[in-house]
Amino acid sequence: MPDAAPPHETPELRIGNGYDLHRLGDSAPFVLGGVEIAPEGGAIAYSDGDVIMHALVDALLGAIASGDIGQRYPNSDHRNRNADSSRFVSETMSELRDGGWKLVNVDITVILEVIKIAPFVQVMVNRVAEALGDVEANRVSIKAKTNEGVDAIGSGDAVACYTTALLMREISD
Repeated sequence: MPDAAPPHETPELRIGNGYDLHRLGDSAPFVLGGVEIAPEGGAIAYSDGDVIMHALVDALLGAIASGDIGQRYPNSDHRNRNADSSRFVSETMSELRDGGWKLVNVDITVILEVIKIAPFVQVMVNRVAEALGDVEANRVSIKAKTNEGVDAIGSGDAVACYTTALLMREISD
């Protein structure tokens, strides 16, 4: 009788989508991707209002069908007041790793009219990769779009972000 074949590892893939939007105009710094983009005019939010980090948490949690950022980090919890949102990403990714998940990649699109973020993109990529747990920067894509003057984003009153995350874990057959 031939030897039994070794167990086969089959990857399980999961995709999550995240979205966040905040009004702009606070006297607090404007933070995107863990980087201070401007000293004021930031998001009106309970935490630091970082739409990149918020949408990323939603994408990660969505991939494993485990709720959203509002359930995990509610405004009713004083620990989240003015919190650095990269902490939310780090804690979420730690939980995913404990469940055997690995990040394949994340694709982030920021929609913003009033500030051009191109000079900050590489620093934001590095900060997001760091928040994810020292993920390689080439697994993080950040790009920016405008709303061509349409709606609250187009008038400069808001910023939004869409994020897609792909996760993988090995499953023994």
